[in-house]
Amino acid sequence: MHIYHLGLTNFRNFARLELDLPRGPIVLLGDNGQGKSNLLEAIFFLATTRSPYASADRQLIHWLAWKEQQPFARLTARVEREKGPLRVEIVLKGRPLEEPWTLKEPEGPGVTKRIRLNQIPRRALDALGEFQVVMFCPQDVNLVAGSPSERRRYLDVANSQLDQRYARSLSQLNRVLLQRNSLLRRIREEGASQDQLEFWDKQLIDFGTYVIQQRGRFVAEVGPLANQEHQRLAGGPKNLKVTYLSALGQKEPLGPEDLEFQSLTGRLSAALKRERAREIASGMSLVGPQRDDLQFTVDGVEMTAYGSRGEQRTIALALKLAEAGFFRYQTGDRPVLLLDDVLSELDPARRAHLLAFLPPEQQAFVTATDLSGCPEDFLRQAYIFDVREGQIEMNSKRQPPTGLLR
Repeated sequence: MHIYHLGLTNFRNFARLELDLPRGPIVLLGDNGQGKSNLLEAIFFLATTRSPYASADRQLIHWLAWKEQQPFARLTARVEREKGPLRVEIVLKGRPLEEPWTLKEPEGPGVTKRIRLNQIPRRALDALGEFQVVMFCPQDVNLVAGSPSERRRYLDVANSQLDQRYARSLSQLNRVLLQRNSLLRRIREEGASQDQLEFWDKQLIDFGTYVIQQRGRFVAEVGPLANQEHQRLAGGPKNLKVTYLSALGQKEPLGPEDLEFQSLTGRLSAALKRERAREIASGMSLVGPQRDDLQFTVDGVEMTAYGSRGEQRTIALALKLAEAGFFRYQTGDRPVLLLDDVLSELDPARRAHLLAFLPPEQQAFVTATDLSGCPEDFLRQAYIFDVREGQIEMNSKRQPPTGLLR
């Protein structure tokens, strides 16, 4: 998979950018605050229709564009894939400002999102998985150290890129949970009839079972690959085990043998009946995939509570490398790798292993403030792009002797 052209208008600090991109590893070189992370964010947004950093789409529109009569941002990418060429376009449109506000305020102006794939209008759910990306950034240490919601989000982004049915089921599940939680509160506070729960329970079971099953299958496949990557990164036989904990009444491990659809349906149904009184008392849904979690252990030691920051970061990186390998196995195409400010967080041995993971045919974007941490073997095959104040150009002094721009 190869993004051979990227276009940005009024996206973050890029007022206007048209960039041809080569195959293979690409180093985005520049000081902090110049736009390196913004470029990776744009690629992630084009692939997943969501930002890994912003809490609202309006934050993605260049601040100067909000002074225009029609504030907007436009992102385009042309992509080569095994299954055929792809052109992606996303346009964000905001309403003109009527009073002072800041981009972080919840009451800031709304933004509409228009998506086209090969010139055809599509919904966000339909755009997922058209091309795959795997992103790693320093905040990904929270996959291990952070809350269960961080780990659920990771599972959802990965599975949604592989399976549109998963993305649709997850969207429907979230709507069901809003309605079901509202009903549980009315039952608790107003004495509403419990009979209405049967309908929402069935919906939760229908959509929730598929989400649980696909999460479990993903972990069963990626977990062993993550262990292999972890041993290489850690430089020794330290066994990483990734366990999927599903909230079927209480968080319990689910292995490959537990993922048969009918069995999961029965277990989820029984858990909802068993926990109904507790759910009504709390006014919220306590059973289902919205309570799932992942557990990481190394040689039997639980890493969320007892791992050092370095160990947690190594696990998160191993998980992302395993995810990239799994994507290639599932789709027959290498995903685009986005490695944001990773090199400065790794010691030389882990840095060397990570960069050795990137073969010449793998398109990967690596951000860096300097090249001192990059082995010469890697630099000989990588393209270097200088990033300065929202402008990007190829560094002609440090380019590999072979390789072509499209």
